[in-house]
Amino acid sequence: MKKITDLQGTFALNNGVEIPYLGLGTYLADNDQDVVDAVKTALNLGYRHIDTAAIYKNEEGVGKGIRQSNVAREEVFLVSKVWNADQGYESTLKAFEASLERLGVEYLDLYLIHWPVAGKYKDTWRAMEKLYREKRIRAIGVSNFLRHHLEDLLETAEIVPMVNQMEFHPYLVQQDLIDFCNDKGVQYESWSPFMHGKVFDAKSDVFDGLTGKYNKSIAQIILRYNLQKGIVVIPKSIHENRIKSNADIFDFELTHSDINYLDSLDKGERTGPDPDNFDF
Repeated sequence: MKKITDLQGTFALNNGVEIPYLGLGTYLADNDQDVVDAVKTALNLGYRHIDTAAIYKNEEGVGKGIRQSNVAREEVFLVSKVWNADQGYESTLKAFEASLERLGVEYLDLYLIHWPVAGKYKDTWRAMEKLYREKRIRAIGVSNFLRHHLEDLLETAEIVPMVNQMEFHPYLVQQDLIDFCNDKGVQYESWSPFMHGKVFDAKSDVFDGLTGKYNKSIAQIILRYNLQKGIVVIPKSIHENRIKSNADIFDFELTHSDINYLDSLDKGERTGPDPDNFDF
């Protein structure tokens, strides 16, 4: 396991591309000055990984934030995703071009299939393989794919996905899926590490012992837990103090027993949609 060292540390994807293991998520960040400032703030603090998606409707603001930062485009690991309504071969190619135009960039570092739309994701993947071969994207992957979706995709895929971005937190570990991805060389990535804020509510006294032991917040404990499990994580915030606090996780290390304790909280609790049962 690679040592977790600093904000610009990376994990290597199966094609050799390095992905910064801590990034800024932009889900629910409006396409206005808030997302521009959040991206600019994160990059100027040292973040090098920015995650957006077509459905977030904030790609213009994300692109503007990158341009207004003190960081060159080639130093930023920029991620977007093809939305469900745009899946299919030709429509994915068009959706990709539209995302580039909104972002104001010439390439993406990672492009993901947002959800496993039945009957479409294989054609979507073929389009992404084409874009990858043309070097329009440095890495391609999927999001919200369970094991059976991955197995189905791998039956015809010429390129193994480099990433699978999933809901992940101590109440939804899905260790079998993590193990499967690791076995196939697919980097696991976490969205909603804080369960849309639910980990901070009253029931979260289960974290009290850890926050006291390490003198860190619940958020910092959970983010460190992600990284020590080898999982890329992209906490979302538009607030400078939280963006800064989320990056203050490199001066401590969870013990194996504490990681096992956090794993043991798993109860299959989703805050987002079920990849086997969504209707959008």
